Amino acid sequence: MLRGFFTCLGRDGSIYDTTKYGWIQGRQVWTYAKLYNEFERFHREDIYNAAIKGAEFIRKHIKDPDTKRCAFSMTAEGKHIKIQRNIFSECFYVLGMSEMYRASKIETYKNEALEMMAKILYWTYEDSTDLGCSLLKSSGEVKTLAVPMMLLCLADQLISVNLDSDGTYSKLSERCSLEILKHIQRQGFVVLENISLEGEELPGSVGRLMNPGHAIEAGWFLLRYAVQTSNNSLKETALMSLIEKPFQTGWDKENGGLFYFLDANGLSPMQLEWNMKLWWPLCESMIAFLMAYKYTEKDHYLHTFATIFDYGITHFSDPDYGEWFGYLKQEGQVSQNFKGGMFKGCYHLPRSLMICEKLLQEVLNKKPGN
Repeated sequence: MLRGFFTCLGRDGSIYDTTKYGWIQGRQVWTYAKLYNEFERFHREDIYNAAIKGAEFIRKHIKDPDTKRCAFSMTAEGKHIKIQRNIFSECFYVLGMSEMYRASKIETYKNEALEMMAKILYWTYEDSTDLGCSLLKSSGEVKTLAVPMMLLCLADQLISVNLDSDGTYSKLSERCSLEILKHIQRQGFVVLENISLEGEELPGSVGRLMNPGHAIEAGWFLLRYAVQTSNNSLKETALMSLIEKPFQTGWDKENGGLFYFLDANGLSPMQLEWNMKLWWPLCESMIAFLMAYKYTEKDHYLHTFATIFDYGITHFSDPDYGEWFGYLKQEGQVSQNFKGGMFKGCYHLPRSLMICEKLLQEVLNKKPGN
């Protein structure tokens, strides 16, 4: 019997494509397992069953048994269509398996998470040949912000489910935090998506590329890590260079919302979708600014959170069918009216709402009289 999740959902939730996407499968397993594990009202059999059916589907179908590579896209039956030349399908496999282990205490899921994480670290830091990337002599290697921020997220996840008995992921967290900081360039005024292996700005458009949502997401990852390790200097850097400044640069002051891509010199970005407003940068910004308020008690962070939240409810939320649209034009009109696709699924919005609910409760608990 087929399991897994259909994620290509129209505005009303109807399925318009049965292709299954690896990123979303792992993320959705994590989401259901996280809800089951941490929210009493979702600690229900139906939520658990949804998580474990999704986990079994990806365990049996998403991973190539020989190479351990995970598919980016699959048929409804789980036959591979495409494998990307990066580690992100594998990363979300670890995310889902580790949280499923926490929910079920089934050793298989723990072993799957740890074995895949070991492969990810090997491909990232030792030999990337299995990823299928060939480097031309005329091109140089590029370090992308996505890799250390994703690995920092995974390290925190594995630590949180008690899978760091030898301290491997604590050390990885420190390494990733230092790698993220290298993307802060030009005396701390910009966060660049791509840098050289030496940590320097690259020439041309690829070197000037900024993704404000990515920088802010990395910011709250780093802020959380800084608080966990009592590193006040890192905390201030996360707040100023990775949360505040990217938001100030990326927020559309005329129409609201965050630009998707920007050029550090103010030129037109090469990406045709640069001025669109996507759901996930808004979700990450909600987390970042509410977390910033919790750890500083500075009111301007709370006011910015309210601005972001209000824009999301006004522009992304669908009052007729529920959920959020994912893609808006610059002026705020809906561009694509589907609710799910190859990248948008059950992850960024529920994760944002889960974390923001917890942060708000923690803030309220600190108020006098509570």
